[in-house]
Amino acid sequence: MTTRVTRRKGIGIRTAQVRDDRMTGQIHVYDGIGKGKSQAALGVVLRSIGLGIGSDWESRVLLLRFLKGPGRDYDEDGAIAALQQGFPHLIDHVRTGRAEFFGPEDVTKLDKAEAKRGWDVAKGAIASGLYSVVVLDELNPVLDLGLLSANEVMKTLSAKPEELEIIVTGRGAPPEILEVADLHSEMRPRQRTDGGTIAGIEVYTGAGKGKSTSALGKALQAIGRGINLDRSHRVLILQWLKGGAGYTEDAAIEALHQSYPDLVDHQRCGRDAIVWRGQQEPLDFIEAERGWEIARAAIASGLYKTIILDELNPAVDLELLDGEAIARDLKRKPKDTEIIITGRCLNDPAYFDLASIHSEMVCHKHYAEKGVDLKRGVDF
Repeated sequence: MTTRVTRRKGIGIRTAQVRDDRMTGQIHVYDGIGKGKSQAALGVVLRSIGLGIGSDWESRVLLLRFLKGPGRDYDEDGAIAALQQGFPHLIDHVRTGRAEFFGPEDVTKLDKAEAKRGWDVAKGAIASGLYSVVVLDELNPVLDLGLLSANEVMKTLSAKPEELEIIVTGRGAPPEILEVADLHSEMRPRQRTDGGTIAGIEVYTGAGKGKSTSALGKALQAIGRGINLDRSHRVLILQWLKGGAGYTEDAAIEALHQSYPDLVDHQRCGRDAIVWRGQQEPLDFIEAERGWEIARAAIASGLYKTIILDELNPAVDLELLDGEAIARDLKRKPKDTEIIITGRCLNDPAYFDLASIHSEMVCHKHYAEKGVDLKRGVDF
């Protein structure tokens, strides 16, 4: 996700080159009942891996998943297997817990033992200094179920190495964790009650962090599905308002190209500049239209099983594209094609009503508000 800045003129997106790297790691918390939390964690993993490709140093990632034991398949499993196959030296993966859903009244000694086992791995990883990013997927419900002490977790997170990024996901983050978090993004579902939605259209919007990262996670899930099914599950990642160079997902997506050349296509459009309402230039309209022509052809072709339309929402909100026309094209998508649309906007485009899944990322806390710089591989 790039920096979004709201002004009276509308929404602007700061490009990858207009910023300084920060060295201090932050604690990120993604919670809420909306979709996108684990996907956002996968997106951070992909971006972080991008830093270790073609560089003199490695950005090593630990992905620790609580409450996701063996015996059940999860959407992320194939994506993680694909990442481990493509980048075995950059990612470690640990799963703990049992596969069934359960509540506080069903907690057993085994559940507590599994949670402790996972937390022992987490504590060792955090203290080791070996990792640049540690993802604690579904840690929040573990704490909510009373399987671990929130105070103990808080103390460990507070004492992390200065440069380490920690990503915590799951519903019901306890107050103790939110207190030490530098970023808190809540995923809230927005649902229509009058029908009219189309299966396979997902929208991620709102002012909180996690929109583009969730979309990248969704792309990884799609790639993993294709590998698991031993057939082509082709993915197109199309990005608006992201001209120029310097985005870490570019390197990661290129590496995926090398490992899975028949599964991933990537296109970006836009100037390498912030676009404000009332200050649009002719090239902004041309680039936006070029992107949508590619998207429309891809949707109609049926060649892609997953199409990511990253930052389409602000392109429409800035009146670079016609939301009504886009809605008409989306209604004609093949049934087995998934379309993921991201981006912040002030006015809901017409196609929002078509989304069968709509998650709004609500920003409760963000380190950028304290003047902390963004970081390649985590924020964009």
